[in-house]
Amino acid sequence: MFLTLLALFVIVPFVELYILIELGKSIGALSTLGIVVITGIAGAALAKHQGLGVWQRIQTELSYGHMPRDVLFDGVLVLIGSVLLLTPGILTDITGFILLIPPGRFMVKKYVKAWVDKKLQSGQMTYYTHTDDEY
Repeated sequence: MFLTLLALFVIVPFVELYILIELGKSIGALSTLGIVVITGIAGAALAKHQGLGVWQRIQTELSYGHMPRDVLFDGVLVLIGSVLLLTPGILTDITGFILLIPPGRFMVKKYVKAWVDKKLQSGQMTYYTHTDDEY
């Protein structure tokens, strides 16, 4: 866990900074800044659109009395993708867009669901369900 956090909060920003500096050398500082701003604006619009779509699908599933398991995975991935797009950088923007675009999210969701199922089956992750009698 420590190494994962180290990678997220130390190594990734250094790699992102390096890429932005090299990109700035290649295409210019203003162009690089423009890319960061444009991806932020486009990402915010896409995140809003996808987030609202997921919210509507959750409400629909719940109105039919179904647990929206699959849609909740979409919601978490859209949230992560949105946060990544708010983070300045090329790699985080690419990852964020992959998570916001439905075909990319579908591919990632398949692996995340398999990982969660594996953790649940091995007992490394647990969940709690309640009955109406508990209230």
